Amino acid sequence: MNRAHEHHDHETDKAETRADAIKRLNYIGGHLDGVKKMVDEDRYCVDILRQTFAVRRAIQKLESHLIDGHLRACVVEGVKDGREEQILSELVELYEIADR
Repeated sequence: MNRAHEHHDHETDKAETRADAIKRLNYIGGHLDGVKKMVDEDRYCVDILRQTFAVRRAIQKLESHLIDGHLRACVVEGVKDGREEQILSELVELYEIADR
């Protein structure tokens, strides 16, 4: 596989990740609007919490998808470009943030 083809694959992966992230964010935004409406309507707390848990799961899925896309495209590209230390530092930082 030549370098131009690899670059195209990474760009395609990035575009697909971005499109999927936008779709998921729109879903999450709509879901949050529904939760806000439930709070405004003074709905039963358990029903509201069920919806907030669903939002949290949707955000976790978004994060997993973004991490997967980052590892498959950005990390691979960064290592090939000789930026191993930067990539490693960023991954450690993400791990530390997620572990808080």
